[in-house]
Amino acid sequence: MVKVGRPPQDPARQLERAHRILDATAELVLRWGYGKTTIDDVAKRAGVAKGTIYLHWKTRDELFAALLRRERVLMLAEVRQGAPATLGELYGGYARALLRRPLLQALMRGDSDLLGKFTRQRQQAGQSPTMGAPLEAYVAELVKLGAVRAEPGDHAMVANAVLYGFLFVPDGLSREESADRIAFLVADTIDRTMSTGRPLSGDDADAVARATLDFLAAAQEIAEQRLAASMGGTQKAQRSV
Repeated sequence: MVKVGRPPQDPARQLERAHRILDATAELVLRWGYGKTTIDDVAKRAGVAKGTIYLHWKTRDELFAALLRRERVLMLAEVRQGAPATLGELYGGYARALLRRPLLQALMRGDSDLLGKFTRQRQQAGQSPTMGAPLEAYVAELVKLGAVRAEPGDHAMVANAVLYGFLFVPDGLSREESADRIAFLVADTIDRTMSTGRPLSGDDADAVARATLDFLAAAQEIAEQRLAASMGGTQKAQRSV
């Protein structure tokens, strides 16, 4: 017999319950804001005991960090499902997915009313899926294949400037019907700005598409590993989300 308040022994049931708690957290934060959402509120909405939440996460901050990590995983999965074939399409897909995720939008915009102190994490959680050393390797491959210009460099800065510029157009984030249009504009602008303008052979175009999907798969895998570290209740969520 399982004691009251103890986690179910079946790992699948544990994971299902953790996601149910995250679902409740997302709903309440979007309704009331992070500052006004308590563990008691989450427990009631998820239909679990307050102590049950603490079996998964030691603090409210760790609970919310896990929620944001899950949002990132879902966003990357959506982008990957769209099968982007170029750097522009990758960022266009990222824009479209972000427009459907109000928590990540709020993080990017520094919405302290909704997210409270978590707005301090916005530069980390709002980053594009292409960053750091993996981005450099991915772009280097595109340059080698003749898809992206080597000059003037700073590819991430240029691509992010385009992406953020369109996402922060007034009211752009609030109109769901504009998501496809904004995604198209982001992709088109990045391709026009960063591509060589030379047509690629069929083999090179295929290689660019494979490199894009391989990179996106790697980004999603990293995001899933970080989420997994936040879901079991035995490992602390890292401060960065």
